[in-house]
Amino acid sequence: MATGVLRDAVRGLSPAYFALVMATGIVSIATHLQGMPRIASALFCFNQVAYLVIWLLTVLRVLWYPREIWSDLVDHRRGPGFFTSIAASGVLGSQFVVLARDYALAHVLWLVALVLWVGLIYTVLTALTVKQHKPALDEGISGAWLLAVVGTQSVAVLSANLAVHWGHPYRLELNFLALSMWLWGGMLYTWMISLIFYRYTFFRLAPGDLSPPYWINMGAMAISTLAGALLIVNAPDAPFLASLAPFIKGFTVFYWATGTWWIPMLLVLGVWRHVCARFPLRYDPLYWGAVFPLGMYAACTHELAHALGLAFLYPILPYLAWVALIAWTITGIGLLRTLLHGAAAAVAGPRG
Repeated sequence: MATGVLRDAVRGLSPAYFALVMATGIVSIATHLQGMPRIASALFCFNQVAYLVIWLLTVLRVLWYPREIWSDLVDHRRGPGFFTSIAASGVLGSQFVVLARDYALAHVLWLVALVLWVGLIYTVLTALTVKQHKPALDEGISGAWLLAVVGTQSVAVLSANLAVHWGHPYRLELNFLALSMWLWGGMLYTWMISLIFYRYTFFRLAPGDLSPPYWINMGAMAISTLAGALLIVNAPDAPFLASLAPFIKGFTVFYWATGTWWIPMLLVLGVWRHVCARFPLRYDPLYWGAVFPLGMYAACTHELAHALGLAFLYPILPYLAWVALIAWTITGIGLLRTLLHGAAAAVAGPRG
């Protein structure tokens, strides 16, 4: 019976469940930056366990249900969810750098994220390109597509974090990789957000269509801001970064401003969805994709203020971290209730 329950859970596992690790990791970093070491450490410990468990379930799904895995990979809605594994590896690696100063494990996770990036970016995007039967734009595009940007920028962030602690010449190479990934992520966002904005304004948007991953519209800009801020800080160690400093600073502020613009828009659409249209608010794994942008915005604003000396931003930083932590707690309670309900149903099943 236990095996049957496990198989059902594995078969229905969302490719985007690594968003739990993304969200937990960045909220942990944000609380650490705001002087909450106990909360940050607790989330760090939880995140390591969550990362291993989700990988275990994913490997079992590959072994038991390879057809479902392939079906998800070539699906316009579910395929981009695989990019969460890249971002989860990158964010957890950054946790090992920032919280634990464990550069060896961070290096391992950097390699994992890089391999996943190369494998998944080209596999998923190629599969969706050559696919014969494709959905209409309004049925296939969503904010989840921007997880490709988040995954790319997570490699940039971890590369920039590691570069500080590596000697020459690897420090230069890591900073160049971080810069290249940062630029590529920005270009990818430009392509994708154009399609998403077009879908917003020229196609009917039902309440059910406005899923939580649309918050990645903001989260992708927030992680781009974080990567840019780290590149600014690293500029003294890399001459090519110093020569590009005005460009990097300008685009980093541009990313932050764009991410900030999205927040009121997404809040208004959330009120329309749940208050005006009365769409039910219940736990969904996709909500971790909404928690992540809140944590990332808190972390990136802190690093931006530090990199550019924007002291007027410091007073709002604790509030941003608390908002992200509260969102993580509410979503975590939803996950716990879902797990308990599933366990109770599994126990009651044989009796019935």
